Amino acid sequence: MTNEQPRVTTQREGRVFQIVLDRADKMNAFDLRMLRELGEAVTEYESDASSWCAVLYANGDNFTAGLDLAEVGPAIKAGATLFPEGTVDPLNLREPRRTKPLVMAVQGWCLTIGIELLLAADIRLAAEGTRFGQIEINRGIFPFGGATIRLPEIAGWGNAMRWLLTGDRFDAAEALRIGLIQQVVAVEQLHEMAIEIAHTVAKRAPLGVRATIRSARTAQHQGPDAAIAELLVIARELMDTEDAAEGARSFVERREGEFKGR
Repeated sequence: MTNEQPRVTTQREGRVFQIVLDRADKMNAFDLRMLRELGEAVTEYESDASSWCAVLYANGDNFTAGLDLAEVGPAIKAGATLFPEGTVDPLNLREPRRTKPLVMAVQGWCLTIGIELLLAADIRLAAEGTRFGQIEINRGIFPFGGATIRLPEIAGWGNAMRWLLTGDRFDAAEALRIGLIQQVVAVEQLHEMAIEIAHTVAKRAPLGVRATIRSARTAQHQGPDAAIAELLVIARELMDTEDAAEGARSFVERREGEFKGR
């Protein structure tokens, strides 16, 4: 029996599932326990039929100082995975993957795995003054949580290599310029804005939201031809749902749709 406080907490607000990093005294650095708890939290969200969008943010002045390499490094060297087998991968690199939307908000320092979690999220915000760094190259290793794959994809080769190969830090304005984040907001408004966006997503037809993510990921992982082949297949699946019928009624009646996820 342990009385230790959790490093990752969860809570629900309507259809929005909140995942909160809560190791502020260690700059939210990820040790093995915190990695496990994050995997468990994302798995809980994915399996919760009543939650239609999630928000990931951190308590304290910093989102994360990155991995606690003193503990995580030897575990990885010995053959461990970052997240427990069977949990939904927060980095969305391996099965099982998250299929529902995730909004993410960062502040202070956002280093290494913090950037890679951003790259795995769907909508990304940063507070003014946020400082980023993919600094593994400075420690004799390299980013192994997806940055080498996803940052060139969203930022372009040169923009990605500028930061991946130097390990230099960069600011929120640069993160916005290269597409790592979509919006910069005042720090005091960060969590409120992220939760507001999540509530907006959660008002939409959840089957349509998940189909949108599915189609975009098919294009990302298998190429545009595979995604094109699926477009009408997915559309016909959705058109046979109660939510599609409600969407048509709400259009005719000029009102917001009231969706049920079926």
